[in-house]
Amino acid sequence: MTDYFKSIRPFNDDEVPKALLQIKDTPLIQAMMAYAFPEDTPAQRVERLLACQKVSDFQVDIMYQVVTKAIEKSITEFTCDGFSDLDPKKGYVFVSNHRDIILDTSLLNVALHDNHLSMTASAMGDNLLKKKYLKILAMLNRNIVIYRSLPPREALEHSKLVSEYIHHCISKEHRNVWIAQREGRTKNGDDRTQQGVLKMLTLNTPEGVTPLQYLKTLNIVPMSISYEFDPTDVLKLPALIAQHNGVEYVKSKKEDFENIIQGLMGQKGRVHISVGQPFYEQIDTIESTHQHLNKQLQALAECLDHAIHQQYKLFPANYIAYDLLNNTSIYKDCYNEKEFRQFERRMNNRSKSEDLSQEKFLEMYANPVKNKFDGNQ
Repeated sequence: MTDYFKSIRPFNDDEVPKALLQIKDTPLIQAMMAYAFPEDTPAQRVERLLACQKVSDFQVDIMYQVVTKAIEKSITEFTCDGFSDLDPKKGYVFVSNHRDIILDTSLLNVALHDNHLSMTASAMGDNLLKKKYLKILAMLNRNIVIYRSLPPREALEHSKLVSEYIHHCISKEHRNVWIAQREGRTKNGDDRTQQGVLKMLTLNTPEGVTPLQYLKTLNIVPMSISYEFDPTDVLKLPALIAQHNGVEYVKSKKEDFENIIQGLMGQKGRVHISVGQPFYEQIDTIESTHQHLNKQLQALAECLDHAIHQQYKLFPANYIAYDLLNNTSIYKDCYNEKEFRQFERRMNNRSKSEDLSQEKFLEMYANPVKNKFDGNQ
């Protein structure tokens, strides 16, 4: 059964020592180890790395330390809620909004570990894993490889395999799984679940079971991550402007890497993760209300969106952006003069009023307000 998932699965524990030997001398690993363990000598860092015998060792002894160092240096306050209501003996599929390539899942794993819950297996696109050492690092950190740009028939087979593996994680390993609500990050702050993601989860439905009843067995939990300041906001603007103008946006070769580094090192202010309760009753209601699968998945996507929007923690920057974008002062009680000036400086440093960049910058921060209050304000 192990090799059945070989093309997408993370490393098994017995593969870890060899994998670590392959990447111990790469600049990225050396930089990560120096960042997390500044007191160690280079030899001590290598010794610490090679002491990991299992994937869980690498996640806890190395990655957890790297991320807690990033929290210490680039986040003023990291908070979370909802984790105490989850059962440590169960695995859950966290369907989450997606803002940062690496940090969304990394911060979730810190929150899970601190709440005595299993760290996740996380879906990650192969577009981020072109270099061999990055793929090894991802597989050490329990990433599930999602192959993009496959021909239609192969894409369907691949999606079935991913669906099966996610079920394997939940039912056999009782391991948590993280999956983004859509392919790729949300760049404009408007978090929406793609039906295709939910359809993929249903592909492993056995005979005699309805797709929605099968989804219930995955213990689907809505997750929302909120960054007070997105350190990659300025890097997202060119794609948003191109999209607005109906022009195809072509990524530069180093773009993903720049986003990863900026996301990890850049100042984020406060960050909050909120997880909800598993969707059981909601799924039953949807199934009894809608007959056709497409309608059911559409309703489930809307249900997840509503939960993610409501769980999203809004910061002064969000309210300020909404007021500036809409030329109003409706949320003036949600921020003070100092916070307004700070945000205005950030906006002017990162965008220009004479082109679309400022409007797109404001939308990025304002959309969560619009979504949370459903346009009723």
